[in-house]
Amino acid sequence: MNNAMAGVPVITLDGPTASGKGSVADGVAHALGFHVLDSGALYRLTALDAERLGIDLDDEAELAACALALSPTFTASRIFMDSRDVTDAIRAERIGNLASTIAPYPALRAALLDRQRAFRRAPGLVADGRDMGTVVFPDADLKVFLVADVAARADRRYRQLIERGAPADLDVIAHELCDRDARDANRTTSPLVAAADAMTIDSSALGLQDVIERVLELARAAGIGR
Repeated sequence: MNNAMAGVPVITLDGPTASGKGSVADGVAHALGFHVLDSGALYRLTALDAERLGIDLDDEAELAACALALSPTFTASRIFMDSRDVTDAIRAERIGNLASTIAPYPALRAALLDRQRAFRRAPGLVADGRDMGTVVFPDADLKVFLVADVAARADRRYRQLIERGAPADLDVIAHELCDRDARDANRTTSPLVAAADAMTIDSSALGLQDVIERVLELARAAGIGR
């Protein structure tokens, strides 16, 4: 960590797909006035651009080069790539599955590591992903591992897709979540696992605001924020 980053607090939120990390991260960051890193968006952007460019998803070196060449712009609620609004495009289930497929590649993860760490700036950062507390920000001031059972996560994803007007099948979603969980947990590079010093929150039966408040309570106990 360089001197510019010293003293800048970080809260990490790791967990499986559809556990609510993104919404919780946004809520916590808003309450604290912190910046947000949606690390999954970077992998989805890589998958989206690789698909556009026709890159072979087995070509690790080309995918890493693609990630290094990304030039996204993040605003409060939208993501742009070369002036194209790709916010909805990267949230498509197809792109999410492609991102999960290429995410284990060590060269790709290495290519994105410094870019993720660059999001750490004053007054603080809330970072969500799968290896934020174990690899990207191992010195984070607060690490949270957010979990939820597959049924609850599938229902959340189903509702999200329906709200967007996208086709959705609850059984298919549950099956895909199980497959992605297995890929994330069993990959050799940066597997999905709770950091040894992480606090686990099960959001299966909790509302979004309840989870946000629990994280904020942990933050206050750790001396983070206002």
